[in-house]
Amino acid sequence: MAGPLISTVDLDDLLGAGGVTLLDVRYRMGGPPGRPDYVAGHIPTATYVDLDTDLAAPPGPGGRHPLPEPRVFELAMRAAGVSDDRPVVAYDDWQGHAAGRAWWLLRHHGHDDVRVLDGGWSAWLADGGAIQAGVTLPRAGDFTARPGRLPVVEADEVLDVPVLVDARAPERYRGESEPVDSVAGRIPGAINVPTVTNLRVDGRFRSAEELRALYAAAGVTGEEDVAVYCGSGVTATHDLLALEVAGIRAALYPGSWSGWITDPERPVERG
Repeated sequence: MAGPLISTVDLDDLLGAGGVTLLDVRYRMGGPPGRPDYVAGHIPTATYVDLDTDLAAPPGPGGRHPLPEPRVFELAMRAAGVSDDRPVVAYDDWQGHAAGRAWWLLRHHGHDDVRVLDGGWSAWLADGGAIQAGVTLPRAGDFTARPGRLPVVEADEVLDVPVLVDARAPERYRGESEPVDSVAGRIPGAINVPTVTNLRVDGRFRSAEELRALYAAAGVTGEEDVAVYCGSGVTATHDLLALEVAGIRAALYPGSWSGWITDPERPVERG
């Protein structure tokens, strides 16, 4: 696997050779499900994956999007055609946030070759990619979930992480606005690297050199342990993806802010 991203040109080549499992993870936070958009048109051979049901457990003390149970995730990926020995590419229409969640979960559960389409659905359209309507019914895969490949931290460990990154928008990080969760603010000590800064104006990821400089300016150099959180553990994977491009391995706090605030005794910082 040559990095966590794949270009539209390289994906087109893989599709031509018939050597890839393609996952359509279109999703908008607070918006309608992505399945109707998928049925209306998707990249040929892609199977739709629902973030809320396939890539997350029900909301609860672990936040709005807890990690799915390994067996549930395994079955969802098998139904989508994922096999252990076949490359997987995920894409979305949300700047890579939902596709990043699929990428992280598959890598965490032991799949060795998973990438995110750089620029997603909009890049595929802009570059003249083929479109297929209807529903693709893949042959069932044989993926086996073996969780633990990528690092995670839990609530009782977060405050001890040397470098904690908050991937949310600056106004949510500062506690000035909170459109989703019941409490505004951040986990004490966190620094802010909003996911939008990972991208160029065309919606594709910055180069590895640019991302290293971006994160270094915020204090993320890889010399100390790093963990990332967001609102519910979904968009944080976008920063994890960018850090992977930059050559820095970081942990995910799956519960993120929505899980942190379920315990009123946990400290909150604002400003």
